Amino acid sequence: MTFINKEDFKRDFKNKYLQIHGEEYTSGTLEEKYVALGFLVREYITKQWIETKKSYDKDKKQVYYFSMEFLLGKLLSTSLINLGIRECLKEGLKELNIDLEELEEVEEDQGLGNGGLGRLAACFLDSMASVNIIGNGCGIRYKYGFFRQKIVDGYQVEMPDHWLKGRNVWEIKKSNKGIIVKFGGKVKVDSDNGRLIFTHINYEPVLAIPYDTPIVGYKNGIVNTLRLWSAEPLNNEFDYLAFSRGEYLKAIEYKNSVEAISQVLYPDDNYLEGRVLRLKQQYFFVSAGIQSIIRHFKKNNNDIKELNNKIAIHINDTHPSLAIPELMRILLDEEGLSFEEAFYITENTISYTNHTIMKEALEKWPVDMFKSILPRIYMIIEELNERFCKKLWDKYYGEWDKISRMAIISNSNIHMAHLAIVGSHSVNGVAKLHTEILKKEEMKEFHKFYNEKFNNKTNGITHRRWLMKINPSLTRVINESIGEEWIKEPERLIDFKDYVKDKDIINSLKVIKLKNKIALSNFIKESMNIDIDPRSIFDTQVKRIHGYKRQLLNVFNILDSYNRIINGQGEDIHPRTFIFGGKAAPGYLFAKKIIKLINSVAYVVNNDKRVSDKIKVVFLENYRVSLGEIIIPASEVSEQISTASKEASGTSNMKFMMNGALTIATLDGANIEILDRVGKENIITFGLSAKEVIEYYKTGNYNSRDEINKDNRIKIIIDQLSNPKFNKDFSDFQVIYHNLITANDEFFVLKDFNEYIKAQDTINSLYKDENRWNEISGVNIASSGFFSSDRTINQYKEDVWKV
Repeated sequence: MTFINKEDFKRDFKNKYLQIHGEEYTSGTLEEKYVALGFLVREYITKQWIETKKSYDKDKKQVYYFSMEFLLGKLLSTSLINLGIRECLKEGLKELNIDLEELEEVEEDQGLGNGGLGRLAACFLDSMASVNIIGNGCGIRYKYGFFRQKIVDGYQVEMPDHWLKGRNVWEIKKSNKGIIVKFGGKVKVDSDNGRLIFTHINYEPVLAIPYDTPIVGYKNGIVNTLRLWSAEPLNNEFDYLAFSRGEYLKAIEYKNSVEAISQVLYPDDNYLEGRVLRLKQQYFFVSAGIQSIIRHFKKNNNDIKELNNKIAIHINDTHPSLAIPELMRILLDEEGLSFEEAFYITENTISYTNHTIMKEALEKWPVDMFKSILPRIYMIIEELNERFCKKLWDKYYGEWDKISRMAIISNSNIHMAHLAIVGSHSVNGVAKLHTEILKKEEMKEFHKFYNEKFNNKTNGITHRRWLMKINPSLTRVINESIGEEWIKEPERLIDFKDYVKDKDIINSLKVIKLKNKIALSNFIKESMNIDIDPRSIFDTQVKRIHGYKRQLLNVFNILDSYNRIINGQGEDIHPRTFIFGGKAAPGYLFAKKIIKLINSVAYVVNNDKRVSDKIKVVFLENYRVSLGEIIIPASEVSEQISTASKEASGTSNMKFMMNGALTIATLDGANIEILDRVGKENIITFGLSAKEVIEYYKTGNYNSRDEINKDNRIKIIIDQLSNPKFNKDFSDFQVIYHNLITANDEFFVLKDFNEYIKAQDTINSLYKDENRWNEISGVNIASSGFFSSDRTINQYKEDVWKV
C-alpha cells in the first residue's frame, strides 16, 4: 500500500506543478492540473512498480497476457482507489480549491479497444495485480484506436480518435528496449553438419518501441505492467535521392507503411490492403512481445529448456495465435533446439481463450498472402500442419474429409483457431454454455482428439471499477451492511442477500438508483438536449452493434409499444426510457443501418406528443468505458437479448447486475449462470434455447415469412420500415428488410418477438411494486460477486497457468 498524508501531498502537488509548468498551480487550467496530478501519482506508484519488477527476477513464474485490445478507460481514479489514497488526495486538493472529480473528467479514455474483448483484458490485468500474480499485458499502442463515433442525421460517422492529443501521463517510453520485427523478404536455407540453418534475408525491418503503463493492484503493493508496442521505421532518415528524382511519395513510403501498423485498431478487412495490415499488426506485437520475453528470460535464466516452467503466455482469442510459430522460430533458429523440443516448450507455455463460435470471427489467412509477408513463419506453420496431419492420419486413417476439416492449412487458407488449439496446452471457453458448444458443435472433432485441453473459465469483471468506482453510494451501503471484506473476497457479496428485505436497505437502493438516474438524465440533457423523466424505467442496451446482439429486436419492441399507445392500448405501460449505445464496424452495413433505424425511431417517438409521457429513445454516441460508467449505475433493465448460442459470455450483463439492474435475457452465454445465481424469480428470460437455434440451423426448418403471416404486429412493424415517417429514404432499411425476409432472419428476431414482448410486459408489471423491484435489485447485487474477474483469474492461476 501507498501511505501519504494530506500535507505531504499538497506540498508534492505544488512542487510537481511548478516543475512541469514553470508557474504556480493557481493560474493553471484543469488540463495542466490534471497533468501535474497524473505525473505525481505515477511517481507514487513507481516505487511499488520497481519492487514488483525486482520480484520478476526471482524464482517465480510470470504470466504474459497477449491481446489485440486493452480497453482500459481512465486510469487516474482506479489507480487512486487501488492505492488507497483517493480520499486523502481529494481532501488535499479541495484545500487547494481544486475538485478531484473535475480533474478525473479531463483524462481521455485510452483508445486501445472496442468492446468486450478489450474490456475483459483490462479487467483481467486489474485482477492479476490484485490477486498477487506477477503478470504483464502485451498489445499495440494504437495512435488512433478504433474510431470516435459521431451520429450525423442518424447515421454513424467514423472520426479519428485523437486520444493521444494530450500527454499520456501513465506511459513510459522505453526506446532502449526496441525490437526489430521482420516482414517480407526470403528465407535462405543452408546446412551445417546435417542441421538446416534458416536465415531471413531482404526483409523489411520494423522497429517495435515499447511503452509501459503501470497496473496497480488493490492495496497490496503489486504494480504490474501493460507493455504496448508502437511501430517505427528502423531508419528515420528522409530518402533525399528519391525526393530529388521527383519520387515524392517513395521518399516517405517506407516510413508511412511502417507507422500504419500501429495507427488504428481493426483496419477494414473488406479490402486486400486492410487484410495485409491486420496480419502485420498481429505478427508485429506478438513477435515484439515474444522476443522481449525471451530476452528477459535469458538475462535471468540460463536454460531455455526451462521456459515453460517459468513463463505462461496466454493468447486472448485468435488474434495473437502467431505467438505459437514465433516462439517456435526463436527456439529453432536462434536457440538451436530440435523441432520436437521447440514444440514441447511452446505447447506447454501457451494457453488459448476462444471468444466466439461465429465462423466469420474464426480468422483464416490466404496462404499466398501469408507466405509473402511472413515467409519463415509460414514454413513453421507448414511443418506444424504436416506433423499434425500425420497424427490425424494415424488415428483417422482414410478419413480425408475429417483430416481436411481439422488441418491447420486447408483449401489454401491457414486456420488460426486450429493453430491455436494445436499449439497450446489449454483451450477454454468463457461461459459454461459456450464451452459446451465448443466441445459438442463447433470444435467437437478437436475436443475428441484433445479432450484434456478443453476447459471452461466463465468471464468476470473487476468490481473495483464496476461497483466501487462508479457507484460509491451503493458501495457505502454494502460496506455498512456486511463490512469491507468483500472488496478482497468479492464472492462474500452474497452476505448482502440477508439484507435485501430490510426496509431501510430497500429504501436506500431506491434513493441511490434515482440519484444515478438524475445524473444520467442531466448528462443526456446537456449532451443531446433531450428531456428524460428520471421516474421512467431506464431500459438499456449498450454494446457493440451486431446482428446477433439483436438491437433490432429491442427496436421492434419500441415500435410495438409506440403502435399500442397511439392506438389507445397503452394505458398500463409504465413510462420507459430506452437507452442505446455502441459502435458498428465501419464495413458492417447491416449494423450501421440498425443505428440509423434506432435514431429514426427516436426522432419520431421523441417528437410525437401522443407518446411523449410514455416513451423516450436515446442513442448516446461514441460509447466508451467512461460513458458506461455513467449509464450502468442508472440503468434498471439490462438488455441481454442475443440469439441463443451466439454470445460467448457477455460482460455487460455482469456490470448491470452488479449495479442492481434486472436482466431480460435469452438463455445465452453467461446469462444462464446469472440465472443460476439469482434464481428464476429475479431475472426475466425468454426465447429460443441454444439447442433449438442450432437445430434450426441444421435442419433449415425456419421460415421468417411464417412469423410475419401469423402475427399482425410484426407485419405492421415490417411495413413501418418503408414508411416515409420513419424512413425518408426508402433504401435506408432495405438491408434490414433483406436480412429478415430474403435472408430468412438469420438471428431469429421475428421468431423470438412474441416472447420478448411478453417478457417486457412482465417487467412493466413488476415495476409497479417498488419494494419487490428493489428487493430483486438487491438480490442481483448480492449474487454478482461470483462474476468478479478475481474469481476468473484465480481459476486461470490454478488450472491453466500454474503460478
